[in-house]
Amino acid sequence: MTIVVKVGGSAIEDAATLRKCAQSIAELARDGHRVAVVHGGGSALTRMLERLGKKSEFVDGLRVTDAETRDVALMVLAGIINKKLVAAIQAAGMPAIGFCGGDGMTFRARKKFVRGRDLGFVGEICFAEPCWIEALWQQGGIPVLASLALGADGEYYNVNADEMAASCAAACHANTLVFLTDVAGVRDAAGTVMPWLSTKQAAELAAGAVISGGMLPKLQACGHALKQGVGRVRILPAIEAELLPQFYLTKLSCGTEVTYS
Repeated sequence: MTIVVKVGGSAIEDAATLRKCAQSIAELARDGHRVAVVHGGGSALTRMLERLGKKSEFVDGLRVTDAETRDVALMVLAGIINKKLVAAIQAAGMPAIGFCGGDGMTFRARKKFVRGRDLGFVGEICFAEPCWIEALWQQGGIPVLASLALGADGEYYNVNADEMAASCAAACHANTLVFLTDVAGVRDAAGTVMPWLSTKQAAELAAGAVISGGMLPKLQACGHALKQGVGRVRILPAIEAELLPQFYLTKLSCGTEVTYS
């Protein structure tokens, strides 16, 4: 089975949660599954920008990215965060290889506009070639991808990690895409976690401003993955990551399963 796991940046920063995520990812690979990992790192990037005197601005959950912010994103996401996750997976007993979407031309990006607004070096994936991911799988490795990709202009673009994970899952014809997040799942207007959510319901909740901020690009990514043929998509709290290897064996009581409609 082919499984893409997106690990949120906050999960990487907490040592106990990172260890739990890494152990579950390693266990999936040991069970014979082809596992690819895509990660974020937004909070670490925000802190680094603050240290450099730069304030972060977001539009619909996406970071406005000038050239300097993009360069810091390369340093933080493709550097320390990526290697931290690689180290954790290898400590769990499986070989992991870290790179970003620009390496090997695995992912190509184009400038992304939100409601007509130019967000700078913010990109959306327009092409994916998974041959290097598949080569790592053939050698028994776990690819760990930072969410940056190259544009046709030769510039690196900051790509939302949820979107990168969806594009990776679609390109690899994944059976499953799991988002390990720092939230319990998608909440309805009453604040209750929804065990099931259709893409139609998600659009209605977004239109009613029940869903906002970082959950918007996450659910858009869920819809993209399902539309592109990914079998199952689930948002799962990272603190429950030990349930990940049981995903197809038992009914999970936490998180939100997203379905296409």
